[in-house]
Amino acid sequence: MLSVSQLTLNGETALTGVDRLPLIGWKMQSTQRNVLQRSWHLQCSTRTDFSTLAFDSGVVNSETSNNIELNEFTLRPSTRYFLRVRITANNGERSEWSPMAQFVTGLLDLPWKGTFISAETLQDKANSKATLLRKVFSVTAEKKVASAYVHATALGIYQLFLNGQRVGTDELTPGWTSYRYHLLYQTYDITGLLNSGENVVGAELGAGWFKGDMGFSRHRNYYGEQTALLCQLMIEYEDGSQQSVVSDLSWCGSDSARQFAEIYDGERYDASLNRQGWQQPDFNDSAWRNVSVIPWEKNALVAQGAGTIKQIERLPVAALIVTPQGDNVLDFGQNMSGWVEFRVRGKPGDNVVLRHFETLDACGNVYLDNLRSAKQLVEYTLSGEGEEVWHPRFSWQGFRYVKVEAYPGELNPNNFTAIVIHSAMQATGQFACSNPDLNQLHHNILWGLKSNFVDVPTDCPQRDERLGWTGDAQIFCRTASYLMQTRTFFAKWLTDLKYDQTPEGGVPHVIPDILTGHCSQDKFLAEGGTHSATGWADAAVINPWTMYLMYGDKRILQNQYASMKGWVDFMQAHADNDIWRYKLQFGDWVALDAQEGSYFGATPEDLLCTAWYALSTSLFAKTAEVLGHEDDHRYYSALQARIVKRFHARFFTPEGNLTAQTQTAHIVALCFDLTPVTLRQRVADRLVALLNEHDGHLVTGFLGTPYFCHALSQNGRAKEAWALLLKDDFPSWLYQVKAGATTVWEHWDGIKPDGSMWSADMNSFNHYAYGAVGEWLYRTVAGIEADESAPGFKHVMISPLPGGQLSWVQATYESIYGEIAVKWQAINGKVAMTFRIPANTTATVKLQAVKEIENSDGLAFRRSDAGWSATAGSGEYRIDYLPDDSVDLTFTD
Repeated sequence: MLSVSQLTLNGETALTGVDRLPLIGWKMQSTQRNVLQRSWHLQCSTRTDFSTLAFDSGVVNSETSNNIELNEFTLRPSTRYFLRVRITANNGERSEWSPMAQFVTGLLDLPWKGTFISAETLQDKANSKATLLRKVFSVTAEKKVASAYVHATALGIYQLFLNGQRVGTDELTPGWTSYRYHLLYQTYDITGLLNSGENVVGAELGAGWFKGDMGFSRHRNYYGEQTALLCQLMIEYEDGSQQSVVSDLSWCGSDSARQFAEIYDGERYDASLNRQGWQQPDFNDSAWRNVSVIPWEKNALVAQGAGTIKQIERLPVAALIVTPQGDNVLDFGQNMSGWVEFRVRGKPGDNVVLRHFETLDACGNVYLDNLRSAKQLVEYTLSGEGEEVWHPRFSWQGFRYVKVEAYPGELNPNNFTAIVIHSAMQATGQFACSNPDLNQLHHNILWGLKSNFVDVPTDCPQRDERLGWTGDAQIFCRTASYLMQTRTFFAKWLTDLKYDQTPEGGVPHVIPDILTGHCSQDKFLAEGGTHSATGWADAAVINPWTMYLMYGDKRILQNQYASMKGWVDFMQAHADNDIWRYKLQFGDWVALDAQEGSYFGATPEDLLCTAWYALSTSLFAKTAEVLGHEDDHRYYSALQARIVKRFHARFFTPEGNLTAQTQTAHIVALCFDLTPVTLRQRVADRLVALLNEHDGHLVTGFLGTPYFCHALSQNGRAKEAWALLLKDDFPSWLYQVKAGATTVWEHWDGIKPDGSMWSADMNSFNHYAYGAVGEWLYRTVAGIEADESAPGFKHVMISPLPGGQLSWVQATYESIYGEIAVKWQAINGKVAMTFRIPANTTATVKLQAVKEIENSDGLAFRRSDAGWSATAGSGEYRIDYLPDDSVDLTFTD
């Protein structure tokens, strides 16, 4: 039976607030094999019964079922639209109408009638208190409201209320962007919250990223000195008349009971100062003060349809610990980002004081040194009115443990719950195997993503940093995109990268850029500059290309094309005879082959810079071809060929050896196709020799590590790749697992084998960069790989790599076409592989290290020097084969 299981809009299941028509796609289901779409018929309406159509495509003969761009009709502002589709397939079946998808438009081209208003003054620029704003208005009692939406944003962090009810469930809105050029606004349906007659809209504002104390330099007021709200309610009555309520000078303001709120340092809230009922229409606000208008460029405003921060999970206390030093500590069992919600009873003036941290020291005591100057402290003063329930709203903490410094009454763990927050993203990847340590590693990688994808891809969630380091985001992008649907998340962040680029095309080390102009106290950055480090700045090219590869979306390439070109042109402008290097380079950051006391690995900077110069130029040339920019495609293809030739001449000796005898040099030379074909075996063998010099351990840093297993497995060294992954002593991925980690560490030896700590100045235990090995688990171990000639997994490459003494592996990936699943088992001396391909896609199945295929399940396998291969249509398959002696498996009966 043929059906459409889901409609998607820009890859999301629903959008609330868009300023252009989203890209439309759908997932097909069929019980038959080899099913392809023949035609589609799409309808769009403002009514759920589709009795009135805004658009009807008619029957379109096409196999395309994703990234469909419609331009045939004009959207209305502040309006909800419903879509449905039905399809026919190549087997003659026709589906019923699909389940509906829906989206709400923002203001579109309507001008903002409201202004940014503030309850602060210029004297508050050093103030971290929160403020309240409110406005009473009337809804015509004689008319019935058909629909009502509010569009809102803030300079700072805001929460909106209507008649005492919280509007929406988003947290830390509007998030962190390059505010002056790119400021998101949110849209909420408030139809059900309006009263007939008198109403009140209110907001609470905090400093947030906009004017708060940010960065390891601890500057503040990066973007402005006063928080401000912009708000516009759009009410439509059933008779077609409209009413708007906007933020203006008619509002009034006051101080909040939230006396202090900073992202790094936490919050201080005095419930005795709470203005009870301030969100209700009948509240007496005569003592409140006038607001002021804050000038701000509204052209920067962009509707945010999805990807806001949400409360995602709730975790109970795993254990209550009394440390050797006598501290009461709550252990939630998981390093995470979020806050603690607590219940408490006590007298007026009693306090709850919670200090959040990541790990205990070797003696089992509270360890705070790696937080540096970040306090991560929450203080709550009780009102004394019965049971009180509270958690922070304008900060968040990175923690596993909480030291309870004050709490009235009995300390009952059941009164505390950890709330996990991160940007809302659909989970797309699942991985499990017979090795529990690998399963824990996958868990740690996933939680590193959850903890650090809080509106921007941060390096860490706990200390006085939490910045969008481009290198970390570039390294982890592909892994993240297997684990979760990151299309919306990265599209937003890359827009800020585009705006924060230098006029010459240089890319800042962090996005949004708050380092430039604020690093005089940092020796490296003050002398070397705050932009254009190789492997970091290359996020400008690598991340958009990865989004295209994973989701098939050309729009992100179009949006980032000038930015991508700008970065490649920057490198070319600063290259010397096609060898590229520029000012401060992080190189193979924190590699273990660095000199004592240095963060910079041993691989020469000019080799690394030129390698990434070649890679980004190659990807940009491909982007130009995809978008039909033929002149650019020819020019940058030729430039890439020239860079590779120059790399050969500069970094290979006449004898065919790399001039740099480091693991990372050999890894990038292999993975970036910078090795002459005749020398690939020599370079791969030498990489293994360098690995063996360290007893099979890596000594790589941020740039070499993500590609290590790929460099081995792609060059006939699968056994060594598996051995590297499964090492469990220092340094290795599983060393951290054996040490009890629940996320990935910043350093291989964040906690050393003797229990001592790496230097406290830079020692996060929740730092996802080294979790980039997750990509190898999905792409190679499970063998679920994209095909750049048919991106978004329209054509799937299925080529798993059994080994590692495992007896089974199973993985799924929810692609834009549907779920791709692969499982392999080692049974009775054979490998049984099952896989599933979604409807409207095809696959190439490649098997390596195979003696004989016993069951092909109808697929026509062909044998070559590279192994066995076959093509497959959609459906489920089982292949049974005898592996050759090179495959190291644990067989079961």
